[in-house]
Amino acid sequence: MDVFHGLIQGFEIALSFQGLMFVFIGVVVGTVIGMIPGLGPITAIAVMIPITYGMDPAIALLLMAGVYYGAAYGGAAASILLNAPGTSEAVATTFDGYPLAKQGHAGKALALSAIGSFVGGTISIILLTFLAPTLAKVAVSFGPPEYFALMLLGLTAIASLSEGSTIKALISGTIGLMIATVGIDAQTGTARFTFGNAHLLEGIDFLVIALGLFALAEVASLIKNRKEKATNMHSVGSLKLTKAEAKEVAPTMGRQSLLGFLVGVLPGAGGTIASFMAYISEKKLSKNPEKFGKGAIRGVAAPESANNAASGGAFVPLLSLGIPGSGTTAVMLGALIVLGIQPGPLLMNDHPDVFWGVIASMYIGNILLLILNLPLIPYISRILLVPRQLLISLIIVFCIIGVYAVSFSTFDLYLLLGFGVLGYVMRVIKFPAAPMLLAFILGGMMEQAFRQSLTISNGSLSIFVTSPIAAGMLLVAFLAFLVPIIKSRKSKKNDPAENNKSA
Repeated sequence: MDVFHGLIQGFEIALSFQGLMFVFIGVVVGTVIGMIPGLGPITAIAVMIPITYGMDPAIALLLMAGVYYGAAYGGAAASILLNAPGTSEAVATTFDGYPLAKQGHAGKALALSAIGSFVGGTISIILLTFLAPTLAKVAVSFGPPEYFALMLLGLTAIASLSEGSTIKALISGTIGLMIATVGIDAQTGTARFTFGNAHLLEGIDFLVIALGLFALAEVASLIKNRKEKATNMHSVGSLKLTKAEAKEVAPTMGRQSLLGFLVGVLPGAGGTIASFMAYISEKKLSKNPEKFGKGAIRGVAAPESANNAASGGAFVPLLSLGIPGSGTTAVMLGALIVLGIQPGPLLMNDHPDVFWGVIASMYIGNILLLILNLPLIPYISRILLVPRQLLISLIIVFCIIGVYAVSFSTFDLYLLLGFGVLGYVMRVIKFPAAPMLLAFILGGMMEQAFRQSLTISNGSLSIFVTSPIAAGMLLVAFLAFLVPIIKSRKSKKNDPAENNKSA
């Protein structure tokens, strides 16, 4: 079956009354759940699985896919309005989304998020429609050496996340890597840095660190500055973008959607790495990188376009190879198998209704999400009109519920408090928190890929050079690390004040 006839069949299913109803339910539930810290798309889809029993597999996948990309849309709201990223994909959005909200441009930040998500989602669906089988073969060629090189390339971005001092950013990143080693070693089963505490055997959850470093640190900052007036924070601002702003963000959304989709195709990479890479690459491409972190509109458009495009990219290995590209698609894979569908190379021929139905539903779901989200922005933004005392209480409650809902462990609440204190201290002494979180996210995957590579090569490091893809990415990582150092040395040589000091 060719693409044209496949899409016609897919739209027949997605545009049926039952199809439209379940796509709509999926995107609404996904958006709402995405807004609540701690309840990500994995939880939402896991809850949906019992509902899908006995349903037509094509309709069931329409519902789950709607929840998946609906949650990707909704995740930005808490990040922008409360500085409380509920999922790892939404962390990069806080860097410029929350500063925009503090400046009285919450409406614009949420509108950028919705439009960026729509553009990213649409581009990823078009690419998924035409390139799924080809890209699936590329994804399979990625082994442990290539994944290690990709993670290392991501880590070189730590310097870009520094807020002035590169040394402070590197120290922050090193602490993140150290935290990533806590728990049971996946290869040997040895407990590492648990200090005899059984609660640390499974490691430290991402949500504990993210909400501590960002949300609770923000609460502490709000309490400290409670006597200051926050007039701008109560202003939602206009949703409209000026012509100059639209012209500025359009290329950003296009290129970062493409990057996000390609990263999403790689099993295990996902929207988190895509959003961080998009933010960092956009900062490097910008003529005014100093504006990033202070409310740059491109700093919101880039990660939002990328993480939604990555959601579409994750369907490539799932549908074409039967390999989940993320934790969420792993849950979806289990649900499909329960329904008697085995995703893989034969899915397009054996179950074209499922394959093309989900692709068609993505086109419709993206349009529905844009129509739903843009008019709701003024109402969502009203959370900023809540008095500061209540807002502080609200953020604390969200953090506690979010963390406790993941593990039902009171120990995690103590950890949350600890990371909140650490986040606030880091703010005071001007240490950036983002490099720590990025290093924590990438550290575990990077270590595992490195050790798997050495196991394959019997301890020889040459495996990283003999693979052309790995060698290419390692070269790019080396240059990305070297170029800022050379630039800083050149600027010091050209700075007359520095030359006078040395004289």
